[in-house]
Amino acid sequence: MVMFGSAFASSKVVVGEMPHEVAAALRFGGGGLLLILLAVLLRRRSRPIGTAAAVRAGLAGLLGVTGYNIFFFWGLSLAPSLDGSVIVPVLSPVLTTASLILLRREKASWTRITGLAVGALGAVVFFLGIGGQPAGSTRLAGDLVFVAGAACWAAYSILSKSLLAGIDPLRATAWGTSVGGLALIALAVPGMAETQWQTVSGTAWANVVFLAVGPTAVAYLFYYRGLRSVSPSSATVLMFSVPVFGSFFSTVFLGESFTGVQLAGTLVMLAGALFAVAGPLLPARRPAPGRAPEGAARGEREPA
Repeated sequence: MVMFGSAFASSKVVVGEMPHEVAAALRFGGGGLLLILLAVLLRRRSRPIGTAAAVRAGLAGLLGVTGYNIFFFWGLSLAPSLDGSVIVPVLSPVLTTASLILLRREKASWTRITGLAVGALGAVVFFLGIGGQPAGSTRLAGDLVFVAGAACWAAYSILSKSLLAGIDPLRATAWGTSVGGLALIALAVPGMAETQWQTVSGTAWANVVFLAVGPTAVAYLFYYRGLRSVSPSSATVLMFSVPVFGSFFSTVFLGESFTGVQLAGTLVMLAGALFAVAGPLLPARRPAPGRAPEGAARGEREPA
C-alpha cells in the first residue's frame, strides 16, 4: 500500500516533463518486462499458463492496465496528485460494491447502502471544495477523469475474478501487465515522436525507473502474495490506507494541499467507503441471553 500510494506523486513528476500517454507506456512497459523476467526465473514454482488463460489475462490487462492508466495519467496531467490519491482508491471499492449489489451478486444490507450513500455525499462535498480555483484551472476536469479511472478499476476488479480464475497469480500479472503495457506503447507512439527527450531531467527518469520497479512490479507481487494469507475483503479494506500514504508523499515532495472543504469530503468518503465495503466483516449481533436465535422458534435446525 505504501508503494501504491507513492505512485501518485511520482507519476505527477513524470507527467510534468512528458505527455501522459508516454509516461504510462514507460511505467507499464518497464513493469511488464520485469514481471516477464520474474515469471521466467520462477517458472519452476508456478503453474504453466495455457493459450486460453493467456488470452483471458491479456483481456484483463487491457482493462486494468491500459484503460485504467489512460485515465490515471490523464488526470495527473490536469489535477494535483493529492486528488487522485484520494479519489481513485476510495471510490474504486465503493463503485465495485455498488455494482455487485446492482448485479445481485452481493447482498444489499442497510449497513452497505448507508455506507454507499455517505460515500457519495463525501464525493459531492469533495468536488464542491474545488470551487474558487483560479480561472483556467483544470483541477475539476482532472478530478472527473480520476472518477472515470476509478470506474474502470471497479470494472476490472469485477471481471478479473472470472477472467483470472485458475491462473497462477505471477503469470497472470505478467501477461496482463505486458499486454496492457504494449497497448499503452501503441497509443503513445505519436506522443513519443513529439517528446523532447533531451530536455527530460534525471529526476524524471529516476521516477520512471521507480514506477516500473516499485508501484508496478514489486507492489503487485506483494499484493498477490498477501492474498495467500488474508482474505480479499481484508485486502480491500487495506486499500483505504493508500490515500494516507498518497497524501503524505504528495504533501512532502510536491507541496500539494487540500482545501478545508476537500478535507471534510475526504473524511466523509472514507467513512462511507469503510461502511459500504467492510460492512460484511463487522461481527454479527448476538441474541440476548436466554433468547433463542432467530429461526429456532420456528423449529429450524442450525447447520452442521
